[in-house]
Amino acid sequence: MREYLMPILVVASLVLAGCNKAKSPEDVSKDVAQAEQKANNEVTKSEERAQSALDKSYDKVNDQEIQFNNDAAHQTYKVAIAKADGNRKVALATCESQSGSAQKACKDQAEADFKTSRADARASAEAAVQQK
Repeated sequence: MREYLMPILVVASLVLAGCNKAKSPEDVSKDVAQAEQKANNEVTKSEERAQSALDKSYDKVNDQEIQFNNDAAHQTYKVAIAKADGNRKVALATCESQSGSAQKACKDQAEADFKTSRADARASAEAAVQQK
């Protein structure tokens, strides 16, 4: 056992002595340049991946914003139609107090006002709708 211990110690001391040996300035400069290049490449790749992820997120957010605005335009249209219909019903009920041609003219005016309000609501909704 003792005869194996001495060669192992000699080999270990040679290995340890070789690990701490200084490299030449050219080798160090070359290693530093390679490490800097590798670090720059990693940073560039990381920036590209980050930009790609941000672009995808932006596209999703932009699509959701468009969908939200289109939904808001549709709901605004529905409210405008409900208001126009309510105004028409009130006007038609008011027309009941009249008779003959005055009542007919009143109802015709109520229907014309409703159609105008409906057309205005449609035009506003179509103007507000965004395309992807």
